[in-house]
Amino acid sequence: MIDPLLFTAPRLFTFDGQRHLTNASGFFFSIGERLFLITSRHVVHDEASEHYPDRIEIEIHTNAENLAESTGLSILLYEDGKSVWHDGADGSGVVDIAVIEIDRAALPETAVFRAFTPDHLITPGDPVEIGSSLLVVGFPLGFHDTLHHLPVVRQAVVASSFGLRFQGEGYFLTDARTHRGTSGAPVVMRVNDGAGGLDDLPWKLLGVHSARLDIGTRDLQLDEALGLNCAWYADILLTLTKPDDR
Repeated sequence: MIDPLLFTAPRLFTFDGQRHLTNASGFFFSIGERLFLITSRHVVHDEASEHYPDRIEIEIHTNAENLAESTGLSILLYEDGKSVWHDGADGSGVVDIAVIEIDRAALPETAVFRAFTPDHLITPGDPVEIGSSLLVVGFPLGFHDTLHHLPVVRQAVVASSFGLRFQGEGYFLTDARTHRGTSGAPVVMRVNDGAGGLDDLPWKLLGVHSARLDIGTRDLQLDEALGLNCAWYADILLTLTKPDDR
């Protein structure tokens, strides 16, 4: 049996017109009938690297009995000069999360996917201890099961006090081996089957993987990379998915 977790995370490509720019990761999140694609903000707009795609594509399974069958869904990032993606900021600046609402009618009738919901977010009563085991579900360097169009998972652990904003930023740290292409991946923790009405998707959504963390004082010749990563707290999704009043 294939773990439904693998159907939450479609492969994501960015484009400038017809020119392919980058590969990345993302995941589905739903509130009621509204469906969203979540990824990192720097995947859709990054001033530092002058990365400004105008559309993305995600890969969707179309046959639950034959996962080799899939199709691409193209999503424009701008309409009438305005971004269709939402981001947010807090007291420390811009949060590296982007939210894009997907019209369910644009999906194939036989689309196969799973979405996290608010029930999958961490609540105050959920224990997340330092060193807790996590998974990062995505497409490192674009690597994936090319036949069945499924992501791979990397093991991680909580590497900073969960619930605290590390150095005042809206993220916590994970200790994991990650690569380019993982940006936007969900960071999840397994819970008991059936816990909290999570049915057959017994995972808590803790964060959104953003980037590897490094320090400017590291000697590139003598010191290995820290192996630490930033994961933005996922509870901000409740704010970013509120109805658009713009």
